[in-house]
Amino acid sequence: MTDPTALPPPSGPPVALPPPPGMATGEQWQRLSVRMLFVHPVRIAGSLMIPLLIAFFGFGRRDEGFGPNLPFVAAAGLAVLAFGVLPWLTTYYRLTTSKIQVKRGLLNTTVLTAPLDRVRSVDLESSVLHRVLGLSKVSVGTGVDDTRIELDSLTVPQAQELQDFLRKRSRSAGEGRPPPELGEESAGDTTYPADSGRPEQDLARIDWSWLRYAPFSLSSLVIVAGIGGVLSQFMRDVPTEDVGVVQDGYEWFMSQSLVLLVAAGAVLVLIGWLLLSTLNYVVQWWNLRLTRMPEGTLRLSRGLFTTRSTTVEEAKIRGVVLSEAFVLRWVRGAELSTLSTGVGSGGQTKVLPPCPRTVAIDVGHTVLEEEGSLTMRLQPHGYYAWRRLHVQGQIGPVFFGLVSIVPTLLLDLPWWLPLAIWAVFAALAVPVAQEAYRNLGHGLTEEHVISGHGALMRQREVLERGGIIGWVVRQTIFQRRLGLATLVATTAAGPESVTIDDVPYDVALAVAREATPHLFADLP
Repeated sequence: MTDPTALPPPSGPPVALPPPPGMATGEQWQRLSVRMLFVHPVRIAGSLMIPLLIAFFGFGRRDEGFGPNLPFVAAAGLAVLAFGVLPWLTTYYRLTTSKIQVKRGLLNTTVLTAPLDRVRSVDLESSVLHRVLGLSKVSVGTGVDDTRIELDSLTVPQAQELQDFLRKRSRSAGEGRPPPELGEESAGDTTYPADSGRPEQDLARIDWSWLRYAPFSLSSLVIVAGIGGVLSQFMRDVPTEDVGVVQDGYEWFMSQSLVLLVAAGAVLVLIGWLLLSTLNYVVQWWNLRLTRMPEGTLRLSRGLFTTRSTTVEEAKIRGVVLSEAFVLRWVRGAELSTLSTGVGSGGQTKVLPPCPRTVAIDVGHTVLEEEGSLTMRLQPHGYYAWRRLHVQGQIGPVFFGLVSIVPTLLLDLPWWLPLAIWAVFAALAVPVAQEAYRNLGHGLTEEHVISGHGALMRQREVLERGGIIGWVVRQTIFQRRLGLATLVATTAAGPESVTIDDVPYDVALAVAREATPHLFADLP
């Protein structure tokens, strides 16, 4: 990726960068929007809805009706109102020339501070209630840790202006220009270029033909199974004995053959899996738009009920991860995430949902500003790596075979059952290990280091050479006997490391030297 300091100077007419309208400046503290008084009481009431309903219908005797419960419900309602108003009364924020601060708390006061030139992400989020009230929640991250400064709730214009202001303020500091001063709207050193000479570019927009990739997610199947278990427990308590038709239908269904029951269950699970995964995809990725902004950031906006706008500074993006679950590979789909410094979950920000693999690769290459990193053939790690993967794959089958000996002896089961269990799992482990070796490898380009690994979840991690701050070479006792090593590139982005597994030891050292020669300049 191109070093941002090496970019040509921004062009275009300078524009004044005043503080967002309505935002506090200087040493003045200011409260959030008064519309917030409608948000927190509703949110608290929603979280306590089930306990309140249980208390309302559960207390008292049936012959007394619901009258005795009304005082309790009224008291609970007043408590909800009080706790909903308290955050607005005890939360303040302010912008100074160098930092943004949020103060909250009544008895124990907490003040969170973020230097403006250390802001790495400014995300906007609006639930349905926020959108009805014209509000938005702003989350500011500095990349130091997971702590974020949250302003809930600002008006939508204030939130958008604050997002643009903080992003441009951080960008100007990163490029060495004098930062804009709050409260100074005139010319001078408080200006910021209208653009960097590069127009706004849409990298990806939602295409509803991508819905065909939604069901290929194992997490959806787990959710369906959990819902099915809850419904089965609930159905047992339904008094179907008093409904003749239901009882007769249930008895007929249970009297059918085992094959029919299994087939019916499989069909129900499949339908539930399709519906749930599709609905979840629509809710999460509605109106997806990934945009490269002129000032050098990626903006990701999405969401149906809760809309989210996430910004990632391109100067902090150190690479990408292309992920392909084994079920997603059946339909040639993939997901794409960025590796960034202090942004997203664990430094990773998913920028594309399950989508065509070609789309994920094209967007990844655009973000990396280098072609071929996600498609090039990786260097294999040789016979000993292949053997190690197959040996590791057989540990599980041996374990299950040994464990099955105990119930075989206690229950007087056939003597050959442990051997059969071992043989089945051992046979399944062979293609899994073979797939893991096929995906294992490494590569080098002019700008990036590439690592490939995984069997059920295949991943290709591409890390910018300039983002590598050190190397770690690890060897277990078994790897040393085979002349293999695990090469770890340490970085401040993503999970703070990118690993190349089971690479020959001499190759690992050669890769590290070639990728970052400056780190080895003083070594023999």
